[in-house]
Amino acid sequence: MKPGSLIRERMKTNLLEVVMGAVVLVVSAVFVIFAYSTSHWKPAQGYEVIAKFDRIDGLRQGSDVRLSGVKVGTVNAIHLDPQTYLAVVHINLSSDVELPQDSAAEIASESLLGGKFLALLPGGEEDIIPVGGEIMHTQAAISLESLIGQFMFSGQEKK
Repeated sequence: MKPGSLIRERMKTNLLEVVMGAVVLVVSAVFVIFAYSTSHWKPAQGYEVIAKFDRIDGLRQGSDVRLSGVKVGTVNAIHLDPQTYLAVVHINLSSDVELPQDSAAEIASESLLGGKFLALLPGGEEDIIPVGGEIMHTQAAISLESLIGQFMFSGQEKK
């Protein structure tokens, strides 16, 4: 084989690799643009309140916060209070939602197999929860496993 043909063969291989790399980059860019445009992602706007729960099984950062079934916010963060051992949930609510002081928050299931979301139940007081305030009335997540266990063993009689 002549030295010139070997160089041309390597150049063809390098050119093919460069073209394939460019195609991969273009496809990746199209995918990222598509994912961003369909995600409906918006920067967090509104205000934050907290709620403390005994149990938050299945609730995660980014979970929906719903009022009458309508999404009005998201769960920003979750951490454990070291003094009370309660789960503290930081909630970002839309700025057009004003919750009365006696409102309640409960953790609800989307379906039997689905995830959890935070449901808000508005109260009737005139005073509203301020920015950085706390939802005082909370209901923890109901454990499906314990409900099934209670149902299964409730019919058995003790001898």
